[in-house]
Amino acid sequence: MTRTEAAARHAAYADRFATLIDGVVDWSAPTPVKEWTARDVVGHLIDWFPGFLAMGSDVRLPDGPEVADDPANAWRVRSAALQAILDDPAERTFSSQMFPDMPLAMAIDQFYSTDIFMHAWDLARASGQDASWDEATCAGLLAGLESMAEVIRASGQYGDQQPVADDAPVQDRLLAFIGRDPHWRP
Repeated sequence: MTRTEAAARHAAYADRFATLIDGVVDWSAPTPVKEWTARDVVGHLIDWFPGFLAMGSDVRLPDGPEVADDPANAWRVRSAALQAILDDPAERTFSSQMFPDMPLAMAIDQFYSTDIFMHAWDLARASGQDASWDEATCAGLLAGLESMAEVIRASGQYGDQQPVADDAPVQDRLLAFIGRDPHWRP
């Protein structure tokens, strides 16, 4: 994964997420994540990553509007700040006791851009928008996640794997792996 590829992937995922945000009519709508509303999905993506970045780099993300007041602009400020970091040609390192040292762009891609991709489904389902994902991306993510199944399950960051048929579409298998019911509706 190059910095340029990580930047392009973040831009694509962040743009799709912004489009989904623009289509939300009811911010209190339930989501496939128990006890989360549509607003909570955006809040999760805004809230968790600054601390993660600070844990392994000198990056401090700027504050933006509060999600409670303006989810769309909160998202735009956050995604623009991360895109600027990814577009900067300077090579930076993410160094943490939890993971081996890696390029900062790789850390953003693996931990944050992937989270955007997965939570886009939650927001799309909650708001009645198109929740289909690219098959090749789903297959790649599923293979990567399955290779770390024990670590993922122990982390507490994913729900219990849901049952689906072995021949279910790859998107459904990915969703089931991360603890979602692929057939969930509000």
